[in-house]
Amino acid sequence: MIPDYEDIAEYIISHYKNKVVEVGVGNLPQVALQLKDKLDVIVTDVNEQKYAGVRFCIDDIFNPDMGIYRNASLIYSIRPPIDMQDAIAKIAKEVGSDLIIRPFGNEKADLRKYFKEYSLVNYKKTRFYLYEPV
Repeated sequence: MIPDYEDIAEYIISHYKNKVVEVGVGNLPQVALQLKDKLDVIVTDVNEQKYAGVRFCIDDIFNPDMGIYRNASLIYSIRPPIDMQDAIAKIAKEVGSDLIIRPFGNEKADLRKYFKEYSLVNYKKTRFYLYEPV
């Protein structure tokens, strides 16, 4: 479990009002569960997952169904592998959404070809990279 999931969810709720999409939810739906009553949240993964009250779509980030991501104000991923981060950034840039990557440890992919501007956000007990379209 991610000890800072409540802080990530609080940040998202306070900064976004529309559709948000979590990529690669896996077995850690805690952020989406915190968001589900406040925002239009969709979670994706390559394997089917069922979480009460959360809309789920099977999707392969390397061959995405772009309809899932259109009109999202935010795409986020919690601890995605480095090789997925580039694919997630490409989708976020294409749909014009912000992107939050909560990395595992200190890893960080170079996503400058998709987003020129980014920042490391320290919010309460959490930290993540925020990429905003320019």
